[in-house]
Amino acid sequence: MLASFSIMVLGMSFQVSGQVQLDNKESAALAEKDETDELANMLNESDPATSKKIEYTFATFKTTRIINSHSIENTGKGVLDLKISHRFTSIDKGIKDFFGLDGATIRLGLDYGLTDGITIGIGRNSYEKEYDGYVKAKILRQSNRSPISVSYVGSSMIQTLDANVLPGQTYYFSNRVCYANQILVARKFSQSLSLQFMPTHVHYNLVELQSDANDLIALGFGGRLKLSKRVSLNLEYFYQLPDLKMPGTTNSLSVGFDIETGGHVFQLHFTNSSGMTERTYVGRTTDKWTDGGIRFGFNISRVFTVRKPKEFKNMANEIY
Repeated sequence: MLASFSIMVLGMSFQVSGQVQLDNKESAALAEKDETDELANMLNESDPATSKKIEYTFATFKTTRIINSHSIENTGKGVLDLKISHRFTSIDKGIKDFFGLDGATIRLGLDYGLTDGITIGIGRNSYEKEYDGYVKAKILRQSNRSPISVSYVGSSMIQTLDANVLPGQTYYFSNRVCYANQILVARKFSQSLSLQFMPTHVHYNLVELQSDANDLIALGFGGRLKLSKRVSLNLEYFYQLPDLKMPGTTNSLSVGFDIETGGHVFQLHFTNSSGMTERTYVGRTTDKWTDGGIRFGFNISRVFTVRKPKEFKNMANEIY
């Protein structure tokens, strides 16, 4: 009987020992699995392919222009945008000039999307017979990873008015040229509200007086407030730093409406600026709203797609 009891105790000891060894192996395996999972999670977080998908913000503004100035939007890749802009004369002469509608300045422009992030454009203005060209490049786009969008705009303008040259003087072509640089910083706060900040530098190769500054710095502000499904209110203002401001000029203020019609946006607005380039509306606005120097204007555009998507490569038409 004693022998039987000893055998039974010995068997239980082997069973407990085996169970302890099994538990230790399972614990080690679980610990190793946890370490492996943690390492995999760390790798996944650093791998863009497995990280959270970027969701971009669309339609911060409805067109590539707020009113006079560029908006953060770009012309799409392969898209040609024909823009026609009108600015009538000021309303202060009343019925004599039919509240400014008897006279007008016009700009004809072509914008083209080299890529979805780079747009180039050229234009001709009847105001001071001016030609202009620009490049707009997207630097940062608002998304679930970025709270703002950022773009750069560089432009050149050439006025071709007859020069008043005194005998013995030489008037160089470079005297006609002006350059501008802008940084556009925009945020779409909701489906109804978008705001844009536009630090602007304008350089004039030639100024009227020796005391005038060749370089001008202005702080631009723009916004869009959606009023209905197809109508929005736009506002644009450029504040010139006083130390660099040209004598006799004032800050540009424009208010207008965007009206969506059949896939296009028709812009109606009021402004105290005659010109439609940075050279003129930023640095050479002379009329004041308080003196009746308000001009009615509009922008219209027609879009053509000139670069075919891959799925339409075998189609005969170059524009569709």
